[in-house]
Amino acid sequence: MLIRRPHDIPTSEITPESVYLNRRDFFGVVGGVAVAALAPVVGATVPRGRSGQQKDPPTPYEAVTSYNNFYEFGTDKADPAKHAHALKPRPWTVKVDGMVKKPATYDIDEVLTWFPAEERVYRMRCVEAWSMVIPWLGIPLGKLVQRLEPSAGARYVEFTTLLDAKQMPGQRDAVLDWPYVEGLRLDEAMHPLAILATGLYGKPLPNQNGAPLRLVVPWKYGFKGVKSIVRIRFVDQQPMTTWALAAPSEYGFYANVNPDVDHPRWSQARERRIGEFLKRPTLPFNGYADQVASLYAGMDLRRYF
Repeated sequence: MLIRRPHDIPTSEITPESVYLNRRDFFGVVGGVAVAALAPVVGATVPRGRSGQQKDPPTPYEAVTSYNNFYEFGTDKADPAKHAHALKPRPWTVKVDGMVKKPATYDIDEVLTWFPAEERVYRMRCVEAWSMVIPWLGIPLGKLVQRLEPSAGARYVEFTTLLDAKQMPGQRDAVLDWPYVEGLRLDEAMHPLAILATGLYGKPLPNQNGAPLRLVVPWKYGFKGVKSIVRIRFVDQQPMTTWALAAPSEYGFYANVNPDVDHPRWSQARERRIGEFLKRPTLPFNGYADQVASLYAGMDLRRYF
């Protein structure tokens, strides 16, 4: 997903849901999230026009909440909406451990009190073979990391999804090695575009979209967006992540959007936006190259994909 962070939007301009449902401005920060048809998801920039209108209108709420990748509830795109009602997003705790100065098990509602409303942000857009534009509500991951105080030797952050086959019936099938695990380099996690999403369209995050807490990294493919997070662990070695273990030739650890590198089974040069017939070019880093390319200076992005 890609995110633009216009700094000229004061908190006083925060707009009600009814306004952005009519394709007006979003709260605080406007960004992009595009979602493709298979495992990866990328986001692209959705800059504000001079009139205050977005150049790319948001995908309808009904599509965003009914066409999902969330294998814990099934592998068909419609399965999460059908089966995620079994998930109970409250009460919810997140265990923080590893190389960190403030390890503990935190109640998510306590964590949310650490971030006043003006520090919560909206972002948009993610990509795979299909894409969506989504107004996310979330908390800045970097600010949370700072508060938890990683130890000097910590280099990566590992995120783990809930493991509970009663609530997540897709985990009864061995389609993946459960629980779902993803990770970021610490500098990636500290980037202001990375958020922990708690809602979309001004509403609490629906179960099928990763309630109550999911990762959103707008310049990466969607499989990085680990959902229903129950553990955050700080480590000094690159985490063994779920898709990188399941299909290492297809889904690397970094998952940066790179239209010049094809997936082994399809081209990633173009994406299809939900609701549109024709495909559009996929942008490097999902359109956020100006903000994030420096994180990967000197790296071979064909090898570290």
